[in-house]
Amino acid sequence: MQQFDNAFIFDHPLIQHKTSLLRDKNTSTKDFRELVSEISMLMAYEVTRDFELEDIEVETPICKCTTKVLSHKKKITLVPVLRAGLGMADGMLKILPQVRVGHIGLYRDN
Repeated sequence: MQQFDNAFIFDHPLIQHKTSLLRDKNTSTKDFRELVSEISMLMAYEVTRDFELEDIEVETPICKCTTKVLSHKKKITLVPVLRAGLGMADGMLKILPQVRVGHIGLYRDN
């Protein structure tokens, strides 16, 4: 993945493969929705690469250990761009169920 200021270029082979399937005119509506969800999960994995972690102590079946979890210092809000972005929100929420979801309403004045 390449990152430029506030933009990401997803060049991962799985994303490219699934995007090709998504573009195929023979892809059913059901498969299209599933592919969008899968692609957005892969995108979530990539964009969260630099998220901050913090140490916590947990009790394992054997002993206590220190391990890492996502830091809660920054609140994350997912704001899908309507309408196509709504399909991507589900996949992102599967990976990041704790995030808030926002909506921006716009209309066209012709």
